[in-house]
Amino acid sequence: MPTKTLRTGLVAAALTVVTALAVSTGTAAALAAPGGTAAGLAATGGTAAAASALPVAGLQAGIADLVATGSASAALARVQDGPARWSGAAGVRDLASGRSADPAGYFRIGSVTKTFVATVVLQLVDERRLALDDPIDRHLPGVVPDGQHITVRQILNHTSGLYDYAHEAGYSTNRWRGAERFRTYQPRELLDVAFAHEPYFAPGAGWHYSNTNYIVAGLLIERLTGHGYGEEIARRVLRPLRLTQTSVPGTNPRLPEPHTHGYVEVAGQGWVDATEMNPSLDWAAGEMISTTADLNRFFAALLGGRLTSPASLAAMKDTVETGTMFRYGLGLQRFDLPCGTSVYGHGGELLGYLTYATRADSGRQFTLTYNPYQGKPSNDSLISLFVTAYCPA
Repeated sequence: MPTKTLRTGLVAAALTVVTALAVSTGTAAALAAPGGTAAGLAATGGTAAAASALPVAGLQAGIADLVATGSASAALARVQDGPARWSGAAGVRDLASGRSADPAGYFRIGSVTKTFVATVVLQLVDERRLALDDPIDRHLPGVVPDGQHITVRQILNHTSGLYDYAHEAGYSTNRWRGAERFRTYQPRELLDVAFAHEPYFAPGAGWHYSNTNYIVAGLLIERLTGHGYGEEIARRVLRPLRLTQTSVPGTNPRLPEPHTHGYVEVAGQGWVDATEMNPSLDWAAGEMISTTADLNRFFAALLGGRLTSPASLAAMKDTVETGTMFRYGLGLQRFDLPCGTSVYGHGGELLGYLTYATRADSGRQFTLTYNPYQGKPSNDSLISLFVTAYCPA
């Protein structure tokens, strides 16, 4: 299909924003969306007054704009505040069929996986099976070079200095890898790649985002529990919270239905479907799959104090400066918005998928995921969506 035709279809799809909003009438209504198409209002509980407080129109317009400007082939969003909740989608599930994206669709959450992993580590801290300032060598002897001087805390907040294996050619799921994207990788293999390089700095002497840290964290969970890190996430988090749409896929390259497809432009081939891939290259640093509803439920439980002790949650929210648009805690990013509101959560990126799941101390939550298409949106356009979600008009 020619690129011009695809772009025209995407713009049209951007004007078909499918939404679901919690209201109290017990009936479904229709609301005119941009371009004269219909957006559904589904009754799922809550109050009309609470629902009206959500910035639905602004978020509808924001995700539609991501598609209309070519920044995304599809975008899904969910905002909720107490009993009021809204979810929407813009764009298409896949470029071939042009079917409308489903707001309840599955997607690869990438590094949002790190928050699940950090949560399990903090639960183990609460169980006194380790302490944050323990040297990692105490629990994983001989695994990490200079491990007697690197603490668990430094692993979780990226101040360990460990080289990021994903910076090595062919070891990043954010880049097209051809047939190699179906290969299975072992965690120790990823560490071997990382440890062949000198660290960025001495432990605690700086900050550098490194996926290697969370490969180590996954092995730490396995050493302390005797179970796979994914099994512990399922036992401690997914099942108790009934996150039935969240999974640790292992080597399975597929996504559950429905889902939007991720694409990458490949020289000589045009836009190639990159949806299916063996995510073992990311392992505990970013392999998980979820939905906007499940991510909101997870962050509501975590940041609402239901998954760890108050002391452990405070430690997770204790952030360090990164020199980027966020500060970093223990598996949590803090984004400070222009209106003075700060939100906690995490972003995640795998080829074809980019996600942000966040929550403010007020309890309002906003999750956004989109499929980069002809270029990532500017930081300003992303910040504008967060301002719409969290800041007073």
